[in-house]
Amino acid sequence: MTFFVLLACLGGVLVGLSRQLNGRLSISTTPLIASFWNHAVGFAALTCLGLFVGGLLPAGAAEAPWYAYLGGPLGVVFVAAGSWAIARIGAVNSALLIIGGQMVTGVAFDYISAVPASFWANAGGILLIVGGMMVSRGRGKVDRSQ
Repeated sequence: MTFFVLLACLGGVLVGLSRQLNGRLSISTTPLIASFWNHAVGFAALTCLGLFVGGLLPAGAAEAPWYAYLGGPLGVVFVAAGSWAIARIGAVNSALLIIGGQMVTGVAFDYISAVPASFWANAGGILLIVGGMMVSRGRGKVDRSQ
């Protein structure tokens, strides 16, 4: 179990590093160019990994429904929007916005899918997420010149 926890932590660090690099690149160029390089490097790395490990083209990929491949175009939009947002509101606030959006969207999907859950637990969780985001955004800078 420890190995998988460490692997998840490493994944989080790499995602954070990727977002920081994309944000810096989008400041120097544009968010679309940052998104392009993010996907070009990712494509090359994953292709090499797929060739080395095997299973680059999994069985049944051709029979997948068309909407199974919408992740690529949506990923381009997500990375470009993230690169734009990091340059405007910072990495921490971008991460909070992404995490909060994922949590609220997950609750909404559960509700739409009629997954049995406690309404009050979900509502409380959403309120805590939104409240935490408001608190983090509401912190003013302390004037230390006095």
